[in-house]
Amino acid sequence: MPGVGPKTAQRLALHVLKRPESEVRALAQALVDAKQQVGQCSICFHLSADPVCDVCRSTRRDNQTICVVADSRDVIAIERTREFKGKYHVLGGLISPMDGIGPEQLNIGQLVHRVNKDDIAEVILAISPSIEGDTTTLYVGQLVKPFTKVTRIAFGLPMGGDLEYADEVTLARALEGRQALG
Repeated sequence: MPGVGPKTAQRLALHVLKRPESEVRALAQALVDAKQQVGQCSICFHLSADPVCDVCRSTRRDNQTICVVADSRDVIAIERTREFKGKYHVLGGLISPMDGIGPEQLNIGQLVHRVNKDDIAEVILAISPSIEGDTTTLYVGQLVKPFTKVTRIAFGLPMGGDLEYADEVTLARALEGRQALG
């Protein structure tokens, strides 16, 4: 599993083996249930057990601001800051020709449609800085720029770093210091 090294995996395995069979079955069933019940929001593509996620259903969120992220881990990281009050759009990855991932494999078309049809005042591109992240940011920015203001979060994050590993203060400052693209 991502983020779990050999030593941690061994400790987890040994822990599970020491637990009563009923607990191990409950854990296994919980994993199966999660896989079956959790899908994607039909609006923003964030993980959700419902057809529309809590953020998209909320009447307290700013409907005119969309924060574009690569995946749901980034939504969770930004939500931890409690700074962003708008809605999200999860691309489902980054453009990476080396890995055979082009714009058509991501939720970019849905974003352009959403920005075009809704009254969106700003699209914030909150994509981790890397070669793939920068490529995706530039591509998405050019597509939505004719419809709305486009900004990018400030560079408070290290190149090649992931949003999910950034602390709340760094992410909050990156959101506050976002700049217009181009």
